Amino acid sequence: MINPTELSVRGLPQLDAALIYKLVRAEDWQQALQSGYFAGSADDRRDAYIHLSSADQVAGTLQKYFSQTDELLLLAVDPALLGTALFYEPSRGGALFPHLYGPLPVHSARAFAYRAHAQGDWSLTHA
Repeated sequence: MINPTELSVRGLPQLDAALIYKLVRAEDWQQALQSGYFAGSADDRRDAYIHLSSADQVAGTLQKYFSQTDELLLLAVDPALLGTALFYEPSRGGALFPHLYGPLPVHSARAFAYRAHAQGDWSLTHA
């Protein structure tokens, strides 16, 4: 029998190691598109930075924090566009995770993949 958290990464597309990624509810990203920036999730705002993941960290972040989240987007972010607000800091297991101290400008990210249902497959998006 497959563990439901393992299903959450099923169909996750191949990721580019040169980019960093943000998992975000589709509704929250739609609001960001209206304002021009993403101010962060409740967890991001609590910690005073936006949690991002490198390509090899996305699956673990997805399983740990988003395995039961429907209507989920995977944003691909160009770290070169984030400037001095981007830091790599120790987190889970001592791994260095990208943290953005400030809002995420929508021009620095693009919707890369979408999952309608928590146990569904991912599909590439052109949004």
